[in-house]
Amino acid sequence: MEARHTMMRDAQMLEPGESRLTRPAFWSRLGERWTSDDEETLVCCQVREETHDVKSFFFMSREGRTFVFEPGQFVTLELEIDGETINRCYTISSAPTRPHTISITVKRVPGGKVSNWLHDNLRAGDTVRVLGPAGAFTCARRPSGKYLFLSAGSGITPLMSMSRTHHELGEDRDIVFLHSARTPDDIIFARELDLIASNHRNFRTAFVCERIGQRSNWSGITGFLTLPLLSLIAPDFMEREIFTCGPAPYMEAVRKMLADAGFDRSQYHEESFSFEETVAPELDAVAASPAVSDEAPAGERFAVSFAKSRREIECAADQHVLDAARQAGVRLPSSCTQGMCGTCKVKLVSGQVEMKHNGGIRQREIDQGMVLLCCSKPLTDLVIDK
Repeated sequence: MEARHTMMRDAQMLEPGESRLTRPAFWSRLGERWTSDDEETLVCCQVREETHDVKSFFFMSREGRTFVFEPGQFVTLELEIDGETINRCYTISSAPTRPHTISITVKRVPGGKVSNWLHDNLRAGDTVRVLGPAGAFTCARRPSGKYLFLSAGSGITPLMSMSRTHHELGEDRDIVFLHSARTPDDIIFARELDLIASNHRNFRTAFVCERIGQRSNWSGITGFLTLPLLSLIAPDFMEREIFTCGPAPYMEAVRKMLADAGFDRSQYHEESFSFEETVAPELDAVAASPAVSDEAPAGERFAVSFAKSRREIECAADQHVLDAARQAGVRLPSSCTQGMCGTCKVKLVSGQVEMKHNGGIRQREIDQGMVLLCCSKPLTDLVIDK
């Protein structure tokens, strides 16, 4: 108690003009939720090295606003690199239970323009334009008593957000977290996963490494994930809600494995995690849109209204709506711009478009009036729920 009084006296004796620690902004803004409409720029407050080629970047609101999202969702970074504006979506790796910061965890991809720029340039104190959060890949919308998380490489990030959330909420859910990596030294969040497992008896981890690398004392599994191995690690996997994230070949192998086992597809959910590592598949463009008719004349222009932001732009009949919006200064989430990722998915309130996508939208979503702006051209005036 005496120490407290002494500190109070010392504070009162500060001379005019002397620096004094101020109350952090977030203490006075606890009730305010961050949105990119109100505050488009976030401050990088920490950079943490996770492995030799993976870093986590932490961001906070300059105004002290808090972040509300579902574990597994992503944000879109809008970066200026070599004079070019590039949008790239990254899964939030932190948990919504720590609302004053969000983090993304990025693997350096050989030749990857954005990942290499982030690793080499982004430092604490720098600012970044951010859109989101968005995405439907989340356990919050699929409550279950038993989960199986399957990940590979940096596809671990959304599943780590889900695991951190259950851990910090004190929910001892029955979760098996099975992660595949090149070597033991490439396992991201290894120590934290061990900590979560030690705190919750129903949370179990298993790591499968292609090779042991430089680690001479590795006692874990070496090789690749197979159906017999999955059955050994999680004998009851057929009863679990499964969330999968990783490189495209990994997810394809998991889908085939589960199909061979007769797994119920309604209990399976997946997310592609890096468009820097994804090459657009050579698919025939699939024309799909609500009430699409013949193509509009090439020289015609249409009005595009954004209902929520109350912005209106013009879009030529032969122009994608996303391109027209960018030219007019309307900021919209986007990433692959090839109709693959679903980042620019919105509800079309009225009007018709010609949409040619590469799998980034489901037929049931199209039936509900959803479109991808990156691959949609107007056939009439449009009203968009954005």
